[in-house]
Amino acid sequence: MRQQQRDLWGDITDMTQDMADLIVHLARLAQNTARTDLTAAQWTALRFFARANRFSRTPSAFSEFHATTRGTASQTVKSLVTLGLLQRQNNAADARSTLIEVTPAGHEMLCRDPLGDLRRVLSELPEDVQRTLSVTLQRATMNLATLRQVPTFGTCADCSHCKEGTDTAYCHCTESMLTRPEMASFCIDFQPAGRVD
Repeated sequence: MRQQQRDLWGDITDMTQDMADLIVHLARLAQNTARTDLTAAQWTALRFFARANRFSRTPSAFSEFHATTRGTASQTVKSLVTLGLLQRQNNAADARSTLIEVTPAGHEMLCRDPLGDLRRVLSELPEDVQRTLSVTLQRATMNLATLRQVPTFGTCADCSHCKEGTDTAYCHCTESMLTRPEMASFCIDFQPAGRVD
């Protein structure tokens, strides 16, 4: 196996360098937008707003998720609004900001998401490998976010702010009740319930 990797990548002896290169290469392959009408940044924004909870569907939250400036994030959002894939709505909880919603055309576009190929490839892995890979990637993402001092995004189901009930959960951060579907959404206020081991 190591000989095959050396043949593919040259004379590399550090396994972590191999993995880092492979992860970046996999991400580039997965986000290849050559056959789509959207850029990689636009796809990331469309996915984010489709997965974010009602407290996180703002341009500033997207800029933190995408690790870019607010200006760049705003331009990406504006381009998707112009294309009719996103729409702005007044934020009843905060008059200073607007919420971004995915339009029906945006949801239709997501059916052609280039990440669909990667999802299919991952779904074909054995279930135990999928679980291990998921836990490993979560741990690496959290550790790198901590190292870089940037927010870690996750779902309410894995957040220390949430107290889960049978069909709903209470978020201590937003002081709100969350529905079962909202528990699977991304949140800007995410705090890991515990380290992923």
